[in-house]
Amino acid sequence: MRYVAFMVTIFLFMTSCEKEETKVQKQLDKDIQLIEDYLKDKNLTAEKTSHGIYYIIDEPGSEEKPKVTSTVVVNYKGYFTDEVEFDAGEKATFPLYNVIQGWQIGIPKFGKGGKGKLLIPSKYAYEDRQIQGRSNAVLIFDIELLDIL
Repeated sequence: MRYVAFMVTIFLFMTSCEKEETKVQKQLDKDIQLIEDYLKDKNLTAEKTSHGIYYIIDEPGSEEKPKVTSTVVVNYKGYFTDEVEFDAGEKATFPLYNVIQGWQIGIPKFGKGGKGKLLIPSKYAYEDRQIQGRSNAVLIFDIELLDIL
């Protein structure tokens, strides 16, 4: 009897994991479509990482690029696809390992002194957590990488 109960528990766990993965993938697909529509509407051309994070390099900066273990100093502005700003900072200092995954993946695309834009699907930002009353939000950041510490 214990064996049957154990097998049922494992089955339920595996089924719920598959449903969650499908939900996350559907949201990622939706976010990527939102990003691609935004780029088209704004007549922007972007590169795309294997994760689905888009980036635009306006100024590449130096060859020195940060790693996830680096601390960076940045000017940034964060906003949604409808251009509503949710955050900004000047000379903000962050250890990359302590920020959203989208920054961990995207900021190393810029060299010191580089400028550009990151377009981040919700999976690599705040997922379904609320940010200014929105969940599963695509985030856009204008970035200027001032320094790498």
